[in-house]
Amino acid sequence: MIITPLTVDRIPDLEKLLALGEPYIRLRGSSDYWLHATLFANTCPLAITDGQVVGSVIAFRSQVDPSEIYLQDVMTHPNHRRIGITRALVEDVHRQGSLWGCQRLFLTSEPDNHAAHKAWLAMGFSNVPGDTTEQGVSVIYNYKGPGKHRAVYERQIGA
Repeated sequence: MIITPLTVDRIPDLEKLLALGEPYIRLRGSSDYWLHATLFANTCPLAITDGQVVGSVIAFRSQVDPSEIYLQDVMTHPNHRRIGITRALVEDVHRQGSLWGCQRLFLTSEPDNHAAHKAWLAMGFSNVPGDTTEQGVSVIYNYKGPGKHRAVYERQIGA
């Protein structure tokens, strides 16, 4: 497996991969991925196996609080799960954050995405305390806008 930054020529492959993430990942426009490839490539790694994109992280460093990196979309091809691809991609973003002196990685997830909940906890993220608990997952009301309740996860960067 090769881990490499997202490039413009890999956008069609990325879109095919992310389309497999429904309903938890919603495909964005190609121009959004062009921005990620040209402005945020250091935090948008792809996992390539046998020339195919089998995993990706779309993330970016906050401009409001540069000590934070937000992981927006994380996806591993269903045929390549449970072999460490997601962990390797998240660690790549973590390393970049460390080089920049960032202090925190964070992300959100749908409260009913139990597989993601288990994966984030296994990778050292904590579920941020919220307004309620749904099936063992802490949820913050309206985190992504009215009616868009989310589980929020964070992991510290550094010591």
